[in-house]
Amino acid sequence: MSTLARDLTREVDHVFARLMVRAAGDGNDRAFAGMIATRAAGGGALPAWLGLDQADFKRLMAHHFPGVSPDVLGSSDGASPLLGNRLEEREELIELLLTHRAGRSPSEAWMARVVASGCLANDHLWHDLGLWNRAELTELMRRNFPELAARNVHDMKWKRFLYKQLCESEGIYVCRAPSCGVCVDYANCFGPED
Repeated sequence: MSTLARDLTREVDHVFARLMVRAAGDGNDRAFAGMIATRAAGGGALPAWLGLDQADFKRLMAHHFPGVSPDVLGSSDGASPLLGNRLEEREELIELLLTHRAGRSPSEAWMARVVASGCLANDHLWHDLGLWNRAELTELMRRNFPELAARNVHDMKWKRFLYKQLCESEGIYVCRAPSCGVCVDYANCFGPED
């Protein structure tokens, strides 16, 4: 591991530990702490404030990590902006997620916005969100959007799964074959992400 990689890992670990010491006990504490720590160290692909507006990010911090300054995320300079030509797409993803939220925590609404923002980036969703592995994303989806997560019976990659759900809700079926199992894109949708 290079010196730079070690330094980034240490920074992520430091911010994560700082957040988790103050965690409020909400089911999303760990996921948000991981995203914030990764983003603070320059990782992931989320825009400033994890894709929330600054006021919502402050509310998220107060809810999940009381007493920790929202400045833990650092400056928003250099953050990937939300792409103006994709804001409608983001809103459709947010609506899909909110329609299927568990209804147990106010943080589900923030999570829907953050996940939708992550969907606009170009890598695997768990990586774009700044999570440390795909299992964390699966757990996050099951906790926040259980009905939607239950539909992913074949463990399709989450970003592709969410877009497939959007297409199906519009009556558009993107699979090129009658069954995903024989589709030429099967490996792109269902293969490993690590």
